[in-house]
Amino acid sequence: MMQNEQWSSKIGFILASAGSAIGLGAIWKLPYVTGNSGGGAFILLFLIFSLLIGFPLLLGEFIVGRSTGKEAISAYKTIAPKSRWHWIGYIGVFTCFLLLSFYSVIGGWIIKYLFASVTGGMPAEADGYVAFFNQSVGNPLEVIIFQAIFLIITIVVVARGVQQGIEQISKIMMPALFLLFIVLIVRSLTLEGAMAGVTFFLKPDFSSLTSESVLYAMGQSFFSLSVGVSVMVTYSSYLSKKESLLQPALSIVAMNLFISILAGLAIFPAVFSLGYEPEGGPGLLFIVLPSVFDQIVFGKVFLLLFLSLFLFATLTSAFSMLEIVVAALMSNKGKGRGRMAWLIGAAIFLVGIPSALSFSTLSEISIFGKSIFDSADFLVSNILMPIGALLISIFVSYKMKKDLLRSELIQGKKSLNLIFTVWFFLMRYVVPLVIIIVFLDAVGLI
Repeated sequence: MMQNEQWSSKIGFILASAGSAIGLGAIWKLPYVTGNSGGGAFILLFLIFSLLIGFPLLLGEFIVGRSTGKEAISAYKTIAPKSRWHWIGYIGVFTCFLLLSFYSVIGGWIIKYLFASVTGGMPAEADGYVAFFNQSVGNPLEVIIFQAIFLIITIVVVARGVQQGIEQISKIMMPALFLLFIVLIVRSLTLEGAMAGVTFFLKPDFSSLTSESVLYAMGQSFFSLSVGVSVMVTYSSYLSKKESLLQPALSIVAMNLFISILAGLAIFPAVFSLGYEPEGGPGLLFIVLPSVFDQIVFGKVFLLLFLSLFLFATLTSAFSMLEIVVAALMSNKGKGRGRMAWLIGAAIFLVGIPSALSFSTLSEISIFGKSIFDSADFLVSNILMPIGALLISIFVSYKMKKDLLRSELIQGKKSLNLIFTVWFFLMRYVVPLVIIIVFLDAVGLI
């Protein structure tokens, strides 16, 4: 049975899908992971993985979803009935559930900063942001309250559905985020000593790369494009059969890479100019960007605007994570969208509490040398997403009929046959091989 939900336009689909990708992956996580992984060399690997692995996988998920018109679990069941391939969908649903549990913690941090900006609670001096961040994430009650607020907003939008909820808000907020980033970059690049940050961000230094850095780069390409978890299977199931898949996929990858570069150019020149360490970790964005705005005329106003847009960019990613779980359980259990969104959201909130408290009450708890928050992040980005991506690449290139793949991708346009051939080769041979090699290297087997 086809789903009732559908995007009202291709641009709505592109912006919502890009919003799923362009959130914390590009704006929050990429800068600090880059800082911890060698700068320009890491960025180069990230770009390569995004084009050779992320883009083909994105198209693969689009084909699975659009060809069946069903959410993740049901889509795999439809293509491969009486098999276990639908477990790819279950892995994706579980990964999104876990991802949103700690993702909502950072969303709560943004709301905390937004609240402080409105009420005048931000530090008066630039050197006060380190202490302010530590105080913000170290207050157990506050982080849980703001995490809950973030999830409530997410639930309300997803409960409204695709067109009235996810699509409407994405059309407004994503373009606005691009424009503000341009303003921020101009100011960041004009700070004294800014070029040292540009050099760090864009000039590759391969001597600083490790096998863990390579694994992180691959994981980041999955995280920032929302592939490997079947989110795009669900999103593309709402797309009309008349629409091209190639153009939206190219647009999403290009927008994601563009905003990733913009985020780096906004942050690293300021990091070096203001004397911060590029290995600043998860708090890098929350410490550096407010300091940059302090250097701008009407900086407090710009900070308030940026935090508002950053919150919406973060929310558009959260919508996709909650949507895949809601869509899957609605299909399996026949429950209403609104009720299911609230039930799942509540469960995600409870599971996310340990991550929220890993900077305060539970800070002494370590899992393989990582905090609860970092362990959840590592499990999702570097284990579950790559496993999901590997299984999806094998499923699409070996289990699905080649004629169906060709038909969905080129839609009768013979001029796209070469693109299909290259894409199919990447999906069948390059994507699985690269994922396997990086994993083997990371665990010391090669």
